[in-house]
Amino acid sequence: MADEPRIGVTRWEDVPDEARDRYWTRVREAGGAVVDLDEAAAGRVAELAPGLDALLLTGGIDVDPGAYGAGRHEKVKETDPARDAMELAYLEAALARDIPVLAICRGHQLLNVGFGGTLLQHIESGEHRADFRTPGYPSRWHDVRLLPDTRLAAALGAAGFEINSRHHQAVQPRDLAPGLRPIGFADDHGGELIEAAESERHRWVVSVQWHPERLEEHRPAFAPLMRRLFAAFVRQAQGATK
Repeated sequence: MADEPRIGVTRWEDVPDEARDRYWTRVREAGGAVVDLDEAAAGRVAELAPGLDALLLTGGIDVDPGAYGAGRHEKVKETDPARDAMELAYLEAALARDIPVLAICRGHQLLNVGFGGTLLQHIESGEHRADFRTPGYPSRWHDVRLLPDTRLAAALGAAGFEINSRHHQAVQPRDLAPGLRPIGFADDHGGELIEAAESERHRWVVSVQWHPERLEEHRPAFAPLMRRLFAAFVRQAQGATK
């Protein structure tokens, strides 16, 4: 449909097809048109970014510590500075136009870096990474609590629920960039892991550390709740087209 907002969805060669399809499906279910921002789009920011109505930063490999001026922890895994540079360029363009941004997992971390923050490069407990010892690499799960007066809580209609967890890097309060407000917190680790944030300077810029695009069929309450987030994101993008 001609009036579908154009959602730029980032990816790289490290994002498998099935993961890419989950992001695309959630955007399309919510009424958005996907613009594939892959490796070929890296050199086309000036051409493609002005035509976007919103930006979705996806999950994937670790953000390179060099992007925030840090040395490399021995537990940092695969990185790709070219992916970091591409996504940071599209993020800068999106923020300059004040179009909606939804940042997921790695995207949550990259958004913080883009605003000038740093990262915890490895969670020593291993409690937040996917369970690589079990076939299918299932998510781990924990509770999250949101501040009620936030865009995210309004989108979901809830301030406390269970989320999936598939990461080994994180944003802590001391890592948080200026201009970002911490709005979601893991109940473990003494509340020191920021699970969601939003910009204090932009109309609708929201990041989540979990993976709302995954259906997680064995947790039937999860996907319907997360579809509300994609619906709110696309509604905001529709507003950007007017």
